[in-house]
Amino acid sequence: MPIPSPRYAQDPVLVAFGDAVRRSRLERGISQEDLAHRAGIDRSYMSSIERGGQNLGLMSAVQIAQALDMALAELMLEARL
Repeated sequence: MPIPSPRYAQDPVLVAFGDAVRRSRLERGISQEDLAHRAGIDRSYMSSIERGGQNLGLMSAVQIAQALDMALAELMLEARL
């Protein structure tokens, strides 16, 4: 299980991003495990991202957006960031 980012865990920005990832994933009918695989990210890390517990890096965000067949800008708009 990944350790949450202690300084930023549950920050409203991370929660909004995680919610956007989850909504986009569910709209596409993709399981969390499949999205993690497509993005090259560990499933438990993906779970933590969706719950707002990780201050993920830019490349991870890009990989997730690509795995959702979205531009990162679209995912950020979905998160209202």
